[in-house]
Amino acid sequence: MANEINEVETSQPLANSATTSSSNPTCNNLRVRAKPDPILATCRCFSFVTVAASILCIVVNVISAVRSLTNGLDIFDGIFRCYAVAIAVFVVVAETEWSFIIKFWKVLEYWAGRGMLQIFVAVTTRAYPGMYRERHEILLLRDIASYTLLACGLIYVVSGVLCLGFLKRARQQKEVSTQQALKDLQVCGSW
Repeated sequence: MANEINEVETSQPLANSATTSSSNPTCNNLRVRAKPDPILATCRCFSFVTVAASILCIVVNVISAVRSLTNGLDIFDGIFRCYAVAIAVFVVVAETEWSFIIKFWKVLEYWAGRGMLQIFVAVTTRAYPGMYRERHEILLLRDIASYTLLACGLIYVVSGVLCLGFLKRARQQKEVSTQQALKDLQVCGSW
């Protein structure tokens, strides 16, 4: 854990602090901070991209559902789009790694399961291609949303097969213990 902690500022060298502080010699005027973990930072950025692609899929499916249901073109397409919206909302919630959701849907704890769910949402967003002479902006938005989420899903599946989710969870636990050690040092420094 000593490798993750940088000393930012000390007012006295540690050798001299042993003589000046009687309560705890190693905690005299020391501010520390943890180095950010590059793997966790990458995972957070990737999670943000996945959430953005899922929200874009929600928008596209809502627009398509409204167009299908209001114009009376195809009620089944409208219902299909509503299901796609519900599952895409579930993808967004799963990316937050909310413990309530993970507790009941254990498959979403594993990256391969998340990736398959994202691929399913991408495919449902891409379904029914341009049959109803939709505007080209909506078709372009649909393609961008579905292919981006499809790429994220494939990356999740491959990462799940390579057990990178286990590595991320281990790094998260290490980050939590590092933060707890920093809090302990700050409490020690306030004595």
